[in-house]
Amino acid sequence: MKLEGARIAPFLRNPGAVRGVLLYGEDEGLRRERAEALVAAVAGSRDDPFRVSVVPREAASADPGRLAGEMAAISMMGGRRAVWLRDATNALAAAVETALAVPGDSLLVVEAGALRPAERLRVLFERRQDAAAIACWPETGADLRASIAARLTELDVAVEPDALAWLADHLGADRGVTRQEIEKLALSVGPGGRVDIAACEAVVGDHAGLGLEAALFAATAGDPARADRALRAAMAEGANPVAVIRTALRHMQRLSLALAEELNRLSPKEAARRARPAVFFRHEQDFARALARWTLPRVAAVSDRLLAAEAACKTTGAPDALIAARAVLEIARAAASMRT
Repeated sequence: MKLEGARIAPFLRNPGAVRGVLLYGEDEGLRRERAEALVAAVAGSRDDPFRVSVVPREAASADPGRLAGEMAAISMMGGRRAVWLRDATNALAAAVETALAVPGDSLLVVEAGALRPAERLRVLFERRQDAAAIACWPETGADLRASIAARLTELDVAVEPDALAWLADHLGADRGVTRQEIEKLALSVGPGGRVDIAACEAVVGDHAGLGLEAALFAATAGDPARADRALRAAMAEGANPVAVIRTALRHMQRLSLALAEELNRLSPKEAARRARPAVFFRHEQDFARALARWTLPRVAAVSDRLLAAEAACKTTGAPDALIAARAVLEIARAAASMRT
């Protein structure tokens, strides 16, 4: 069965008699967070050696019967066991199906990357009544802002509206990274404190999200060398290739809206302020250069190519990191060739 929306949180606290759960999607941090919650709900903790068995993909691939054996094992100290398979691929679908058929009450928790609807591993969990599949995609927009605000509230910290928008614009590609940055920020301002943009800029690290933003502003400004350096840094920090392309699409959408509203007639500072979402001061000049170079038809054409690149990442089997990098650098080269 497929679990979505409001059904997920209570299920993570109590999965009931379900035998297996697939956590798939691009947000590795969210996958891991949910896997840890399920394992703890069933076994009482994430690292009980008698009730939790962590199986790396390599071990399951080398021994196809390993998962079934773990599912059949009985805890020496009593209680339900959790078998935790990490980084699974469709190549392990047969072994997973065999493991789910083993009698007993152990819970099989499977973490996997992005899976298309027809892929075998996802179909297996979605069609079984004794199993569940939960998508783990990066949060965006209002959902991301709500999550950030909720976590800051839990930490007894308030946040100004423009600072919340800043955080949502810079975080979200990975749940784990987002939580780490929010906790650092809360520690910085202290209990009862208030987060403003100055605090965000002083504390939030220059991780993949920030490096990617720099790469995209450099690309649309027509600076391929700087875009390449920033993109390499973002990739080294763990930027997901599909997330890179989706972020590029959002970046082009902001540029399209700005051109449609003729923000290119305004000063760089005013154009940055009126953009949706607003452009922060460090990128004002790059944004102004982009507005001077691009036209709506050119933005539309690039957006179409980005959509094709996203599809290629998911379907062709080609190196997705190479596809994403090429897509961003093609934007930079196109912008560099445009007359201002």
